[in-house]
Order: sequence, then structure tokens, then C-alpha cells
Amino acid sequence: MREAAFLRQNQARWQQYDQRPPAGPDELAARFVALTDDLAYAQTFYPGSPTTAYLNGATAKLHQRLYETKREDTGRFGRFWARELPLVVARHHGTLAVAAALFALFTLVGALSAAYDDSFVRVVLGDDYVNQTLENIRKGDPMAIYKSGPEAVMFLGITANNIYVALRTYVLGVTLGVGTVGALFQNAVMLGAFQFFFYKYHVLRASVLTIWIHGTLEISAIILAGGAGLVMARGILFPGTYSRAEAFRAAARDGLKLALGLVPIFVVAGFLEGFVTRHTEMPMAASVAIIGSSAAFIGWYFVVYPRRLARRATLPAAGQ
Repeated sequence: MREAAFLRQNQARWQQYDQRPPAGPDELAARFVALTDDLAYAQTFYPGSPTTAYLNGATAKLHQRLYETKREDTGRFGRFWARELPLVVARHHGTLAVAAALFALFTLVGALSAAYDDSFVRVVLGDDYVNQTLENIRKGDPMAIYKSGPEAVMFLGITANNIYVALRTYVLGVTLGVGTVGALFQNAVMLGAFQFFFYKYHVLRASVLTIWIHGTLEISAIILAGGAGLVMARGILFPGTYSRAEAFRAAARDGLKLALGLVPIFVVAGFLEGFVTRHTEMPMAASVAIIGSSAAFIGWYFVVYPRRLARRATLPAAGQ
């Protein structure tokens, strides 16, 4: 986008910030987030321009007012989780939805492949896992495999591996998205085959109530990591009015923020898998509560909250 178009798109809002005092602390914070987002964009594409200088001064003034109002400074770390990451999510909801749709489609492919080919599950999951799980099913404890190994070692190993998979899925976006889609395909096909395997042996409910204790967060984060990779790929493939290099830099930055923002989710998922999932005898209500809470958090933080925050940031004077 040319600087003149950027000015036409945003100048009226900036002037409104100057002329109309904020209604309260929430609106003040929303204005600050919107201005810092505009400043970051201007610094990337119009360094040294009058627009960038103006936004730098306006942001500095708003920063001073904001932190005079607040008794506690949450710092850069707190602002990242409360504002910056949700706004990145809001900007790319469409791309994240594409990642989710692809993952759902590939999961169906995995389930159908397992249904029509008895050997497919062994190819995907490995003979050792399948044989051990069949033995556990015969013993009446189909999820017993999650009880093996020390809790702490399992937690650390699973968490490290999941973070690696997520960052790799994001980085593969540089292959024009082909590698990212491939990573989503691999994980989704495995999930589909995995769940059909338990369905075939009539223990689907037991598998869902156990596996999704950690899987709700883990699978959601993998899908979001795929979305981060597709965000970067989109910047390369569809630069719009920007140069391809400019679009790539902006998209890669947003994708990286999203990928790094998933790390705490993987830590919690790893903790649940290492310390909680192994308790296959827990009451169904406890399993449902954990799964439901995890799903509610994902829906709120990555869907509902980003949309609300984006509306407050871009339309601070709605109705006036």
C-alpha cells in the first residue's frame, strides 16, 4: 500500500484520537494498541517518513497517558498476550479457518483410509503401538499405554517435541505453503486413523474421554501453527499492493508471533498428557470438564476475544 493510501485509510481515525478524549481506560488501551500497530506498519514500509514520525510522537504521548492511568505496568510480556497476539489472530482469522478446514478434511481422509484398508493403521501408527494397544484392549484398559514412563520425563519430552513440530510447521510456510500443508496432512491423517482404530474395536468413547484431555489443546495448537505457516505463505503468494519482499516480511512477523504464542499451550497440553491423561480411571465428569474447559479457552482466546478487541481498536468512536 502506498503511503498516500495508508494516510487516507487511517488519518480520520488519528485525528479523532487527537480531538476526542477516550471514554475510559479500556478505550485508551485500545487506541494505544491500534496506534502501535499502525506505527509498526509505518516503520516497516515507510521508514523515515513524516507519517512514521507523526505516529511515533502520537504513540509516545498515548503511552504516557496510558501508564499514568494504570497503577501496574504489565510490561511488554503482558501486552503481547493481552493485545498484540489476539490482534494478530484477528487479522488472519480467514487464513486460520483455512488451516482448520484442511485439517478436518485430512482427518476424514485418515479415517476413511483406515476403514477401507486394514493395514493402514499399522503403516501410520506402527506395529508396536498397534500390538500393545490391542493387548491393552483385551485386558480391558485400552488407554493403558499412557500410563507407561515417568510423568516428568513424559511431560518434558512431549512438550519439546510438540513445540518443535509447531515451529517446523510454521517455518515450512516459506515453501509457498506446500510444506505446511504437508505437515497438517501428516498429523491429521494420523489422528483420523488413530480414532478410527479405537472405533473399530468399540472403545471410541474411552479413547475420546482420555486422549482429548490433552488433545484438545494439542491439536488446536497444531492447527494454529499450520495457520501461522499459511500466513507466511500468503504474504509470498499474494502480496497485494505491497512489494513481495515487504509482504513477506510483514506476514512472516505475524506468523512468528502466532507460532511463539502457542508455546504455553503446548506446555499445558504436555503437562496434561504427562500427569493427567494416564489416570484412565478418572470419572467421566472430570474428563468432560477438562476437555470442555480447554475447548472453551481455545474458542474464547482465538475466536471471540480477538474479534472484540479488533472492533474496539479500529472503531473507538462507533455511534458518534
